[in-house]
Amino acid sequence: MTNTFDSIIGQEHIREHLKTTLISGKVSQAYLITGESMQGKEFIARIFANALVCEHPRDGYDPCTECKNCIQAATRNHPDIITVTHDKPNTVSVEDVRQQIVSDAQIKPYQSRWKIYIMNEAEKMTPQAQNAILKTLEEPPEYVVIMLLTTSKSSMLPTVLSRCVQLDMRPVEDSVIKNYLMSEIRIPDYKADICTAFARGNVGKARSLAVSEDFDGIKEETVRVLKFLRKMDTSDIIKTLKKFEEYKLNINDLLDLMMIWYRDVLLYKATMDEDHMIFRGERDEIIKEANDSSYEGIEGILKILEKTKERLKANVNFEMAMELMLLTIKENQR
Repeated sequence: MTNTFDSIIGQEHIREHLKTTLISGKVSQAYLITGESMQGKEFIARIFANALVCEHPRDGYDPCTECKNCIQAATRNHPDIITVTHDKPNTVSVEDVRQQIVSDAQIKPYQSRWKIYIMNEAEKMTPQAQNAILKTLEEPPEYVVIMLLTTSKSSMLPTVLSRCVQLDMRPVEDSVIKNYLMSEIRIPDYKADICTAFARGNVGKARSLAVSEDFDGIKEETVRVLKFLRKMDTSDIIKTLKKFEEYKLNINDLLDLMMIWYRDVLLYKATMDEDHMIFRGERDEIIKEANDSSYEGIEGILKILEKTKERLKANVNFEMAMELMLLTIKENQR
């Protein structure tokens, strides 16, 4: 299926910029799209690339979805849309850049006006790799468009940044995400509420939970942990958390769901309002937790959950991080 600009949920500023670019014909030769993982950077880049090679764009910008180039782009078989890959999981090497971009860019497009290079995880380029791509960015062949997609602009050299049109993804409003999940994914409102709260403005994260076959298991396991957390010892909690490795969501995602639960607890304690609970099906447990906890305790739990995410991101030992988290939560529950 060929996607069009209307398929982009939110990100109106990027969508309008790229549409104007296509209509005017003033295409830049390097773009840097920055956003969270799963936020849709590659999705947008491929729609733009498809539009560039389309033989009969609608309204001057939208892929027609029917021509040979659109069909090839939709199936990722277009010879002039190149996905830059890397063998090492955490590094895009200078060899990757030289072979797949620098050398290849000297070969003219096979069947369209443009030759587009899409590099995901551009933040993984070594300084040497970024310097290697710099010459192509400085003096690109007139038919080349390079799209660098990154989660961290700070990982990019200033000289690379200065030669790219920089497009920053923004959080999408909860109401937009919820509407998308209910109308397009066709999930009920209670499930859409949890997925939307979990996503924090990231449509891709919301969608991944919504379409997950493990959703009910993830939700039930999360709730079970939260209900019995006061009674669990360290080995119990670590054993339980490791069970989540069986699911497609990672530990950070579990911690996000736990944070949603405790936000429900904090909100109820502050307002006594049940209507805005995300975990509405667990109303009684949330009310009990709110009544048994202090404001300072709940806020302390939210802080340690956020801190645990940071520690895991910094590759702190899993069991050590989880043990510290559990002890802190228990301390704040007293």
